[in-house]
Amino acid sequence: MRNAKDFILNLLNFDKDNKKIRDRGWWIGVFFVFLWKIRKVMLRFISFGSGSSGNCYYLFTENDGILIDLGVGVRNLKKHFREYGLSLSKVKHILITHDHADHVKSVGSVSRDFSLQVFSTHQVHVGINNNYCVRNKIAPDLVRIIEKGNTFKLGDFTITSFGVPHDSLDNVGYLIEAEGVVFCLMTDVGHLTDKMREMIGQANYLVIEANYDEEMLKSGPYPEHLKVRIMSGEGHMENSKCAVAIAENATERLKHVWLCHLSEENNHPELARKTVEQVLRSYGLVAGKDFLLDVLKRKTPSGVYELL
Repeated sequence: MRNAKDFILNLLNFDKDNKKIRDRGWWIGVFFVFLWKIRKVMLRFISFGSGSSGNCYYLFTENDGILIDLGVGVRNLKKHFREYGLSLSKVKHILITHDHADHVKSVGSVSRDFSLQVFSTHQVHVGINNNYCVRNKIAPDLVRIIEKGNTFKLGDFTITSFGVPHDSLDNVGYLIEAEGVVFCLMTDVGHLTDKMREMIGQANYLVIEANYDEEMLKSGPYPEHLKVRIMSGEGHMENSKCAVAIAENATERLKHVWLCHLSEENNHPELARKTVEQVLRSYGLVAGKDFLLDVLKRKTPSGVYELL
């Protein structure tokens, strides 16, 4: 800190005798102080996959990082980290939303390989332990139990978990704050609760499920019992319902929305986007003007977003 301070004072041409800042260095100093502060507090986000083939999200600062869900293969995860110049050594924590395989199949391997604690509810941990797709289980000393509704701190992050209806043993969303930026993720959404509405209202950045188009699902090849399950209150969120959730609960603080967990058979990225945009317009909201709107890719990384 002392070196940084001396560097700034030198740029400012600070006169230690009369305690005045000479005009010559003022704007240079302000500029570098701004850059130094932005670099320090920058929060970033990337999706490594979002859908039934595997889900994994990474939220990180300069010195800390959280993986949210680990449903992608370990080899692919390591490759993606290298491709984006990221280091797995910067990952300090793992959060899990629920126990279905597309969200947890690699959690045991990654947590063991990098000695990372895994945070979720007791029921989610029970489900992970019983899930035959999770070949390498989480080591008992790395299991961390959280309670829905509680707020806790992990490194640079303050995290509040909340319940999300789904037909897993349990499912949670996360509201994560770092340096005044509020990021919210909710996936595999059967229906919206009052608490979820509250979380959307607090978010600057929101990842929310837009799983299927109703007409595509109804006319598609899925068996009837699966269609009923998906459309139920414990299933997944349809495109237009996702849009209504955003429109009715977002505030002026919302800057960016990502649609996640799109079905490969019953949805399409452009269809999801257009449906959401159309519903938003009916509420007087314009995607790209009121806030940014993107669709996360099912099997490839999204690229790194800077959250300011």
